[in-house]
Amino acid sequence: MARILITSALPYINGIKHLGNLVGSMLPADVYARFKRQQGHEVLYICATDEHGTPAELAAAAAGREVADYCAEQHEVQKSAGEAFGLSFDHFGRSSNPPNHRLTQHFAHVLEEKGLIEERTDEQVYSIDDERFLPDRYVEGTCPHCDYEKARGDQCDNCGRLLDPVDLKNPYSAVSGSKNVEVRETRHLHLLQEKMQDRIAEWVESKPHWPQLTTSIARKWLKEGLRDRSITRDLKWGIPVEYEGKAREGFENKVFYVWFDAPIEYIAATEEWSQKSGEDWARWWRTDKGADDVSYVQFMGKDNVAFHTVSFPATILGSEEPWKTVDALKSLNWLTWYGGKFSTSQGRGIFMDQALELLPADYWRWHLMANAPESDDASFTLEHFASVVNKDLADVLGNFVNRITRFCKARFGEEVPGEGDYGKAEAKLVEELDRRIKTYTDCLEKMEFRKAFVELRSIWVAGNEYLQIAAPWTAIKEDKERAAASVRCALNLIVLFAVLSRPVIPFTADKMFAIFGLDPDDASVWPSSAAEALARFKGGEAFTPPDVLFAKIEDDQIEAWRAQFGAE
Repeated sequence: MARILITSALPYINGIKHLGNLVGSMLPADVYARFKRQQGHEVLYICATDEHGTPAELAAAAAGREVADYCAEQHEVQKSAGEAFGLSFDHFGRSSNPPNHRLTQHFAHVLEEKGLIEERTDEQVYSIDDERFLPDRYVEGTCPHCDYEKARGDQCDNCGRLLDPVDLKNPYSAVSGSKNVEVRETRHLHLLQEKMQDRIAEWVESKPHWPQLTTSIARKWLKEGLRDRSITRDLKWGIPVEYEGKAREGFENKVFYVWFDAPIEYIAATEEWSQKSGEDWARWWRTDKGADDVSYVQFMGKDNVAFHTVSFPATILGSEEPWKTVDALKSLNWLTWYGGKFSTSQGRGIFMDQALELLPADYWRWHLMANAPESDDASFTLEHFASVVNKDLADVLGNFVNRITRFCKARFGEEVPGEGDYGKAEAKLVEELDRRIKTYTDCLEKMEFRKAFVELRSIWVAGNEYLQIAAPWTAIKEDKERAAASVRCALNLIVLFAVLSRPVIPFTADKMFAIFGLDPDDASVWPSSAAEALARFKGGEAFTPPDVLFAKIEDDQIEAWRAQFGAE
């Protein structure tokens, strides 16, 4: 049994997340965590809300709330949405909680002792009308490299170059739009990443099995040369620049930069989990306390990769303390809404809470993972969503389950028939299933989700094709034992399909287990052989035919949703 630590990028606190955020980190991490648990491994899946920074302050102000109260409320909103989507976090923490304060301040102290943090005078954009220094991303203007007119102060979305906001041409405040801005001096702490260039490059090259997307982004940053980065900000909300309760002189009104403290929250949230569970968090994170045998897997969208392959490793490795570093980093491209961005303000796209008002979670989970943006950006359209759900879930899986349970009830009653022996058709089915289950399992191991769910759908199709060949509705007229054996085989297939499907459509899988009164956790052990799986029921086991598992999505629903969610 392996020990597997899984983290997904922390969702930011300012509002419910959209489907692109979901499939970009939290959902694939959940699928992988569920798969590994079913294999019998010891899994710890950690996530949290990312609560610091200017966006949280501005969102709270817009809502007329104190920022701490706003964040507490929004944490519960996001936690509830995750639970409703079946995200199986072992703990969903908060970056504003005390463990993250302590650990962030600890790392800053240790890094400074190692000569990797120094205090510098910076020039920073100050908005006179807003009466505040503007964080990098809240300064916009024209990119000095490609002349893109809406470049952010930290990075240009057009050419991808990292920027310093003072280098932007025609800068303005993204908070108010005011062009009444000027550059002022302010003191900040800097993480000396330039000193870590060779160490980080060597560490990245020690990860040959990372996805190409992950490696290419990391190497691009390294090729451009790591730059020293400020790790403090002129803000009120955040982790104070203190150590052991004593504020740093001159930094009494400053906090640590959100991108310095947020990744540390992976460790801090694990400590939160330990406080609730009584387990030892250090055995997951400290290699001197047992974490050397942990496999650590991170999930995130491509926009977060650089921080996790450069900045956070600079913190961890630079401390020279025995912390666990990431082994596998699964990065994903972006999910777009009809080729454009999801937008709360413009009413474009579907957000997690809205999705669940329309349809159950498994409809969304299946479509998002079967079409995950792995090799390139993927465009979500309602038309494609409906087509996938109707064909895969309703016509293939749902139809198989409902057809065979209702036929068995009508001809054999509500018990698995025990008559008859398996024959050539079942042997051929077992051979195909063994081959496909191996491929499916291999794809999940590699976190190649689109390929995995092509294979899972093929497994469902194999069951339907078997029924067409066995045709118990015809066989029963001349050979009741042959019909009984094929029905028993098909009923066993329902449980096998539930086991294999549970990582991606857990709610439906549990309904399928419930047909036979099986406990999902006991019944969902990953299969070792198809022959063994098809021999689960011998005959005489009671079952209850389910309601229709998946209702088809109709054209009039699509049209209504297009209008509601801005499908232009």
